[in-house]
Amino acid sequence: MKTLAKAPMLAAVALLALPAGAGAAARGFHFGVAAGEVTSSSAVLWARADRPGSYILEVSTDRRFRLHVARRRVAARPSHDNTLQRRVRGLRPDTTYWYRFVKGRRHSDLGRFRSAPSPRKAKTIRFAFSGDADAQPAPGSTKPFYNLFQAYRAMARAGNAFNINLGDTIYSDSEVGGTPPALSVRAKWAKYRQNLALRSLQLLRGSTGVYSHWDDHEFVNDFTRAESGEKIYADGVRAFRDYAPVRWTARDGLYRTFRWGRNLELFFLDERSFRSAKASANHVCDNPRTGSPDLAPTAPQATRSLFAVVVPSLAAPVSQQCLDAIDDPSRTMLGRAQLARLERALAASTARWKVIVNEVPIQQFYALPYDRWEGYAAERAELLDWLTKHTRNVTFVTTDVHANLVNDVRFQTLEQGGPRDSGITEFTAGPVATMTFAKEIDSATGQAGSGKLVTDVFFKGAPPNGVGMRCAATDVFSFAEVTVTARTLTVDYRDQDGRRIPDCGPFTLRAR
Repeated sequence: MKTLAKAPMLAAVALLALPAGAGAAARGFHFGVAAGEVTSSSAVLWARADRPGSYILEVSTDRRFRLHVARRRVAARPSHDNTLQRRVRGLRPDTTYWYRFVKGRRHSDLGRFRSAPSPRKAKTIRFAFSGDADAQPAPGSTKPFYNLFQAYRAMARAGNAFNINLGDTIYSDSEVGGTPPALSVRAKWAKYRQNLALRSLQLLRGSTGVYSHWDDHEFVNDFTRAESGEKIYADGVRAFRDYAPVRWTARDGLYRTFRWGRNLELFFLDERSFRSAKASANHVCDNPRTGSPDLAPTAPQATRSLFAVVVPSLAAPVSQQCLDAIDDPSRTMLGRAQLARLERALAASTARWKVIVNEVPIQQFYALPYDRWEGYAAERAELLDWLTKHTRNVTFVTTDVHANLVNDVRFQTLEQGGPRDSGITEFTAGPVATMTFAKEIDSATGQAGSGKLVTDVFFKGAPPNGVGMRCAATDVFSFAEVTVTARTLTVDYRDQDGRRIPDCGPFTLRAR
């Protein structure tokens, strides 16, 4: 692991290794390039042209393109906002490739990626993940409200095998006040261009392979098709696929897996395409004192009463109708078909480490659980029971919650009988650029400082009064670096400048 003293020097060296053309936008092309869905033999390559027309994609193992591995014609069409995408096959495993899009004498930025090692090759793999990024300026301003996506720049500098841009890659309904929601395909395209106008994101996508994945804000906040409708879903899918080189089908959604040598396999879960309506739909979980969904419906009343000093509405009991909805076994997060595919794939995997890439947290922390796995309690319990009986060396990496949280994915924590561990750890990271979890708690309670209080007393506090998280950093723009070897999986939390986050690891899991 790098020490803090060495980090600035190493970052500067890594920056010098980024692809050429990482300065001003290339003539005829804006918004950089990207390599997605990288395997040991293929990748999907992306750019956006300023004008429609026919372009040439060039791929080489030589950054000067003296020998072409592939040369393919690609069309930029207004129906896809002039984005260019092409899957290139026949690549060699564990090999660095360079690529660019060309029209006449004009060419895009130069991109780079490394293909995955073959499943037989034992190799240390390092990757980083984060998400939740909004470049929206405040009304009347041209400067992004939160920051310039410095976390993405730090991820790009790290020289990882690949990176994951995990969820809320745009904010269709920004948390920046006074901005209208982006609900149409064209409005969502504009949101993607707004984010990609920041050079930090271009550097991330051009420096190595990036797996892109959605969550809710590519559609609308806390999205389900049952509650928000098919048009929002269809428009969100179309715009996302235009700007993120990904594989999607109506049957599988974004569920897919990627193997990186003998030690690592990634399992990307689609938690938006097939889920049931939230338990809070139709106001069945509204708190009688606030008229809004209860802040902690599954917390024991003793815990609710303790925190009612800060949040008086917690003194009111939760309706049985709400609790029954949360526990309803007919409700699903993944859909039965995706859950079955996941279980089959995990059971068949020969990788030492199985990393489940999770859109919403699965660990238990009670606060506003409706959109998380806790709000789909029966399927959560079913999945955890299956994982503990049929797999080893599995872990979850997650964003969405705008905080860095590490804990065992317990079957239960504060319920009668006390904590019951699964032995599976979840690592959540982020955000890159949106309201942090601590500030969201402040906003929800209407009291400044309540986010810090909940973090220190409830998230970090040990049961029975808290959930005893091993890391709870809820007010920092951030990402996590993951290093996978045959024997260990290590997660190192970093702030947007690449510095280690205090009291948050590094955490090392050892293979069983």
